[in-house]
Amino acid sequence: MKKETVLDFNNTKIAFDYKTNYQLKKGYQLFKLMGNQFLVKLGGNLAQMALKLNLPIKSIIKNSIFDQFCGGQTVNDCSIRIDKLSKYNVGTILDYSVEGVGSNTSFEATVNEIITTIDAANASTSIPFSVFKLTGLSTFSILKAANNSIENLNVEQLEEYNKLIERVEKICSYASSKKVNIFIDAEDSWYQGTIDRIAESMMLKYNKNNVVVYTTIQFYRWDRLDYLKKLLKKAKQEHFKIGIKLVRGAYMEKERAMAAEKGYTDPIQKDKQSTDIDFNKAIELCIADLNYVSICLGTHNEKSCLNLVELMEKNAIDASDPRIYFAQLLGMSDHISFNLSKAGYNVAKYVPYGPINEVMPYLIRRAEENTSVAGQTSRELSLIRKELKRRRLLNRI
Repeated sequence: MKKETVLDFNNTKIAFDYKTNYQLKKGYQLFKLMGNQFLVKLGGNLAQMALKLNLPIKSIIKNSIFDQFCGGQTVNDCSIRIDKLSKYNVGTILDYSVEGVGSNTSFEATVNEIITTIDAANASTSIPFSVFKLTGLSTFSILKAANNSIENLNVEQLEEYNKLIERVEKICSYASSKKVNIFIDAEDSWYQGTIDRIAESMMLKYNKNNVVVYTTIQFYRWDRLDYLKKLLKKAKQEHFKIGIKLVRGAYMEKERAMAAEKGYTDPIQKDKQSTDIDFNKAIELCIADLNYVSICLGTHNEKSCLNLVELMEKNAIDASDPRIYFAQLLGMSDHISFNLSKAGYNVAKYVPYGPINEVMPYLIRRAEENTSVAGQTSRELSLIRKELKRRRLLNRI
């Protein structure tokens, strides 16, 4: 049924209704600090050094940047945040954000942790997805060696690759048995081929009647729209459904540097406009083939969200259609998440969790991305400032 919806992403009353005055003021101060690139870089380096030296700074990190962007140190710790988001009809995607240390023991521990998130999702209607990265399940060297093909792997490499397949299979099989949808995250281009191959095999196996496994496509790469078209064609020919998390991407600077260093063609779009064009075309393709596709639009871009909303209205797709989700990171773009949810759309927040010292790389990336993405920090600040003014708190900071 077609539903005409007027969305106002400037409505800060809806965006920050779940925040107390204290939380709002703390967020304001944090984003002000993150607007300074020098302080972010220096603070990140000092924090990591202090943690390595066992200096007593965990409480400072926990009450500032960790509290803004993470749900807790364990799945159980996240329950308060999950319940709070759920009251506003915003789901939670539990994201175990600990980076692997390269041993089979750590890889198996990660598998068990992902299984825990699947159990949590199975037990709660407030958790619509689980998620994992292949870099948490195998070494970079194996993922890279298998990027184009597994035919040239030596015996030892093939053994490690097969262990990776077993771990992914265990996760996807368990998710399917529990009727929990699961994302496989995209990563660097030099092993994304391995991720694509494995994700496709899991979708072929578990997405026969409905979508369980989702792959992730980063449209800052100029070849990804063609990849999506080929994937859609393959799904129709081989009679399975595909789940797609559509994102612009988060590794652009590293990708360009690697291409320049190694002397191969830069995989990144020539400019942001090209990324935006392909991203919007991808949304249109998915909506046109919704009988074969379920999507999650992972973006902090207001125009892209409105684009999808307009396409849904144009095609008489109900706001709550389970095949379509919007997702943003915890601690960012609340004006998008909560206004979409208030209008009846399916929305979830990525909620990272893990021990403070082990999620520091993630937290530093979040802070650095907020300083490097054009307008991100200033947009967050202006919206919080507007809400503080509405609550008559701006002069009390």
